Amino acid sequence: MAVDVATVRKVAHLARIKTPEERLEPLVQELNGILAWIEQLNEVDVLGVEPMTSNVAQPLRMRDDVVTDGDKIADVLSNAPKSADGFFVVPKVVE
Repeated sequence: MAVDVATVRKVAHLARIKTPEERLEPLVQELNGILAWIEQLNEVDVLGVEPMTSNVAQPLRMRDDVVTDGDKIADVLSNAPKSADGFFVVPKVVE
């Protein structure tokens, strides 16, 4: 797929990017270079290659999935402008 000046002009307009006329031709060359590189990547045979999530294999550290209240009520409420009986106090918004 090749990009031409008209396509670059249209995409710039749709993206609301003001692009001077003298900058359009260099953009065409740059975008065509990027698309050629992508086409080159499409030629790589990746059958049988496992997906990679990191460049270093690390086992996941497992922990028990335990639900707790955090036992930090005082710490949490210390950030509140107003609290009462262990709850945040907020202004009434519904009449």
